[in-house]
Amino acid sequence: MKVGIPREVKDHEYRVAITPAGVHELVRNGHEVVIEHEAGLGSSIPDDDFTGAGAKILPTADDVWDESELVLKVKEPVREEYDRMRPGLTLFTYLHLAADRDCTQALLDKKVTGIAYETVQLPDGSLPLLAPMSEVAGRMAPQVGAHTLQREWGGRGVLMGGVSGVYAAKVVVLGAGVSGMNAAAIALGMQAEVLLLDKNLSKLREADRIYQGHLQTVASNTYEVEKACLDADMVIGAVLVPGAKAPTLVTDDLVSRMKPGSVLVDISVDQGGCFESTHPTTHSEPTYTVGESVFYCV
Repeated sequence: MKVGIPREVKDHEYRVAITPAGVHELVRNGHEVVIEHEAGLGSSIPDDDFTGAGAKILPTADDVWDESELVLKVKEPVREEYDRMRPGLTLFTYLHLAADRDCTQALLDKKVTGIAYETVQLPDGSLPLLAPMSEVAGRMAPQVGAHTLQREWGGRGVLMGGVSGVYAAKVVVLGAGVSGMNAAAIALGMQAEVLLLDKNLSKLREADRIYQGHLQTVASNTYEVEKACLDADMVIGAVLVPGAKAPTLVTDDLVSRMKPGSVLVDISVDQGGCFESTHPTTHSEPTYTVGESVFYCV
């Protein structure tokens, strides 16, 4: 099979869908790999590393899409890539179609076979391709949230860990899955006061076992979500329903009653988001305001 890897074109997306080690394995097993010129540059992988592993470098994205039977990407196709798709092509990438009608329709119109990383499951129901990205997103959420909490970015001017004699930030994490647990870990490391909510008591017991009382766990329901959000400086949405749109847990009415300058970071944005006014943003323009709160939904 001829496998192609184009350069990612989504705003500030620097990842590449394959490493030289992956190229080596595919070539060793009889496949041909073509990669767009400088596709790996944003991840500090020069073309020479790919060619050394057996790949062929092509000058343009059109060349890669045209020559490939299977296209590997990191993120879902954006509008400028729709015309590159064609009948019979297989696309393997993160798709998150539950929240992207345009991309879904483009795949149908072009008769492309799309395989979404985030829906690949092992027999035990785990999501091996989604988990690493969930770890990254979870660990980044408190970092970007802490930055956004600074007054100059519209936040409350609260330091995550406080200082001697001053309260630490109150961080609420909605969801105790992979991203939520990683978000809680980093927020705790930044010395914030952390509250973790989930409907699954087994996950909460696991968090209690790991953190030995250093964070609080609460069984999630409408009442407790509202109570937690009203007291929060930062809310991190980390809710996942595999292959489906995320449920709305934080309404605009609730946001209107939250602390002025509170920050809401929605990791679930790829699946439609768990805040009512969530909509996708970019790294160039990552935030917007809802009432007196700041949303970060990259």
